[in-house]
Amino acid sequence: MTDQTLEVTGGVDTHGETHHAAVVDRIGRHLAGREFPATGTGYRQLHAWLRSFGMVTAVGVEGTGAYGAELARTLRQAGLKVVEVDRPDRRTRRMKGKSDPIDAYAAAEAVASGRATGTPKSRDGIVEAVRTLRVVRRSAVKSRTQAVNQARQLLVTAPESLRAQLRGLSAAALAKACARLRPGTDLADPARAAKAALRRLGRRILALSEETDELEAELKPLTARAAPELLALKGVGADVAGQLLATAGDNPARLRSEAAFVHLCGAAPIPASSGRRDRHRLNRGGDRAANHALHTIVLSRMRWDERTRAYVERRTSEGLAKKDIMRCLKRHVAREVYRILIKSLHTPHTGRDATQSDLAEAA
Repeated sequence: MTDQTLEVTGGVDTHGETHHAAVVDRIGRHLAGREFPATGTGYRQLHAWLRSFGMVTAVGVEGTGAYGAELARTLRQAGLKVVEVDRPDRRTRRMKGKSDPIDAYAAAEAVASGRATGTPKSRDGIVEAVRTLRVVRRSAVKSRTQAVNQARQLLVTAPESLRAQLRGLSAAALAKACARLRPGTDLADPARAAKAALRRLGRRILALSEETDELEAELKPLTARAAPELLALKGVGADVAGQLLATAGDNPARLRSEAAFVHLCGAAPIPASSGRRDRHRLNRGGDRAANHALHTIVLSRMRWDERTRAYVERRTSEGLAKKDIMRCLKRHVAREVYRILIKSLHTPHTGRDATQSDLAEAA
């Protein structure tokens, strides 16, 4: 008989310190399982171990956006096809149990059977750099907001002499005024303790504001370099563009279609018809940060873009509720963004403004 190379499929259950790998053949029979350290050496050992069983058609990896990110990069650079696998649902876990070997075999079986087909983000380009910096900026903005709220809350119970000094100030002015306070050394007095607390909060707010400004100065040129035509759209700033880029990733072609991107952004209409009533409702799934970015664009256009305002008036006269109109506009904006992302991250081109017919398609 002719000697044929065995075709196998791999599956990996990823963790912070170790990864558990499993191998199945083309009909799903379990061949072997083994644990590897989550290090560069461990990744190379895992790759060699998979190759030792035959020709690896694909490898299913759980957590390609977390613990499995570097493993996915390593396997892809080695020429293997990497498939993103979701963890088993609760029903499957109740029936089959939960362990690292079980999850690894489940990942391999999902790929071999065709149930898992998702392409993970490549995370090896400028969009990944934008995403990384945005993580720090988001935490700085959140911490600054928290510090401002704490300062205002402390003022509610502070002595009137201190409240009168700081009453009615904006967040920036309040931070500067608090940073200049001189509480003294005896903090047993509640008024002096309040001044000490407010001074520390003021200095924290100023430091976080400076950090946020530095990050914005770093992010703007990166975002413009990644997708300049995205920034040219009405209602799209650097922060919104950065979020949409991070959602799409360095390889937006993995989304396969415009509809897939819209679904990922939570802007795909969900049927909610019953009887003689034919309607759609809001989609509450998907990437909520991306949905918020689309929401920001729509709000801006509803206020400043004449064509959008005319569309809103027309749809309102037809009896459509405001939330449904915004759903239609989000769908239109997502279509516009997808076209630009696909072209900007692959081939340079000359962009165009959306036409009135595009707004008609959004309905």
